[in-house]
This record gives sequence, structure tokens and C-alpha cells, in this order.
Amino acid sequence: MTHAPVGPSVWAFPAPDDWPDDDVVCVGADLAPSTLIDAYSRGLFPMHVGDGDALGWWSPMWRGIFPLNGLRVSRSLRRSLRRYEVTFDTAFRDVMEAGATDHTDGRGITEECVEAYCTLHEMGWAHSVECRDGDGLLVGGLYGGRGGGRFAGESMFHRAADASKVALVHLAGAMVAAGMTLLDTQWVPPHLETLGAVEVYRG
Repeated sequence: MTHAPVGPSVWAFPAPDDWPDDDVVCVGADLAPSTLIDAYSRGLFPMHVGDGDALGWWSPMWRGIFPLNGLRVSRSLRRSLRRYEVTFDTAFRDVMEAGATDHTDGRGITEECVEAYCTLHEMGWAHSVECRDGDGLLVGGLYGGRGGGRFAGESMFHRAADASKVALVHLAGAMVAAGMTLLDTQWVPPHLETLGAVEVYRG
């Protein structure tokens, strides 16, 4: 997949040996494309700290990942896979905005964040998966950033049963077909644990 070229970041993130024993590695910087791409290459992702405006760069001590060969698809989820239409990169902004308003996974998705990731999407670095019902309505989806063999999931949402899980199953299948190796979920909430997500220790 072709990415638009991005210059070097004007910010210097700490080296991994200097990271604190905390989920928040550092605070500050901005959401420019060069900053986001550099952060992703280091395993960092942005989310505001607490209730304030401080922009934190996170790497959880216990990181959530999906082994692509270990995805658990239940019988009921298999039925749901036949219920929805799934597309890629057809409604990136809509997926982000839905994630910010419709589901708790959308924590920290501010308007500034939406604009920053929409720019990354236009440059080929961020992608969405959309799940629609029989009437063509967007009822679930997810988005995140891609770099090399890794996809870093940022947020997912659903307005209908299993819709976000269906999007995730299609994403995993597309990653395997593309020869990708790592699906990063950041954390492991219960609904992802049932699908096979696991935690790995950062240290």
C-alpha cells in the first residue's frame, strides 16, 4: 500500500530505555502527521491525560494484541458475519465520529484528533473498516493506523449486535491476506478478550 511521504518529526520521543514504569511515557508534542507516524513506529499512541488538555503518549505496561492465527469466532458471530456488509476506507470520518459519540471505546477522540487522523487517512497511513446493515446504514466499524506489518487499532463502535466484532474479523482476514503480522489493540477490554486478544508485558 502506498503512503504519502512524511518528513521527520520536530519532536524527540524518549528512548525505550528511558520510559517510566507507567502507561504514559511522556506528555506534550502535537498531532501532526510526522509526529503520529514517528510515535507509531515506536509503539506509542496519543490520548489525553485525565480530564485536562494535556496530550499523553501511551504505551501500556500490559499491551493488548491479537494473534492473527488465534481469533475466536463463535457460532453466533459466524451468523452475524452473514448479516452485514463490510467495506474498507469508504467512511473514515464517519467511523471516527461514531466512535467518539456512540461507544466508550471512543475515549479521547476530540475534534482535533478527528482532523489529525483524517489527514493521515488521506495520506494512506490510517484506515477504517465499516459495517453496514441491510439498509446500508453504518452500524459498526473501527479505525487505526498502519505501518509495515502492523495495524494499531484506535477505536471501534457498534450500533447493532456484533457489528464491531464483524468489522474486526474482516480486518484480521485482510491483514493475513496482506502478509501483516501484528494487530495492536492497546488494551484488552472484555469484548476483545472473548475474541482472543491477549496481553503482553512491555518490560
